[in-house]
Amino acid sequence: MNYTKPLCRSVVARTKKMLMYKIYFNDKPLFLTDRISAEIEPYAHHDDAVLIDEFSTPAVNSLIHEMKLAKVHAGIFLHSDVEALRKAIWKKFILVKAAGGIVYNDKKELLFIFRRGKWDLPKGKLDPGETLEQCAVRETEEETGLQKVQLEHSLLHTYHVYEENGKTILKDTHWFALSVAGHQQLVPQTEEQIEALEWAAPDQLDKYKSDTYPSILDVLAAAGH
Repeated sequence: MNYTKPLCRSVVARTKKMLMYKIYFNDKPLFLTDRISAEIEPYAHHDDAVLIDEFSTPAVNSLIHEMKLAKVHAGIFLHSDVEALRKAIWKKFILVKAAGGIVYNDKKELLFIFRRGKWDLPKGKLDPGETLEQCAVRETEEETGLQKVQLEHSLLHTYHVYEENGKTILKDTHWFALSVAGHQQLVPQTEEQIEALEWAAPDQLDKYKSDTYPSILDVLAAAGH
């Protein structure tokens, strides 16, 4: 049975607060949602996007398969119980937790790292016994050479599916706003394939936004950039 269908659906707004998860398969978003929001609506008219609205194990397997196809560029799983849907999706992957952040200096500039041909933000996997907050600070200091990085506040989670050593990983990254004081030398962590580090003024982010990952754009948007 084919569980996918073209997206051409009108939705009546409801007063209940919307619950939605966005999972990236490489750069392709999969939305788990109970309604079509303004963010999701543009995908609803793309021939290369798919919709599933039947919650079953075959339906979950079908959509995960579809998201891995080159011809599919977005997916929507529409169901009233988003948390139950999330748990069913999560069971299909090996979950890895990570943390990172946007670092601000005294000039309110943002720190970007250049890694694997893209502008990125400092982040890394959670070590055993470590909190997400500790991980964000540690990874930032290790990847940039900065010292005494301060945690400011939480921003959002992002979710990313990728293949590693024959296993399918779902990385749950918790992002924070961070800060650092004074002038400090930047030292890229070359063993993590970081080639360059640059501070950027908030009104000069086009260079970085045009050559980064969709999930990083989500982090920047959550911070008001």
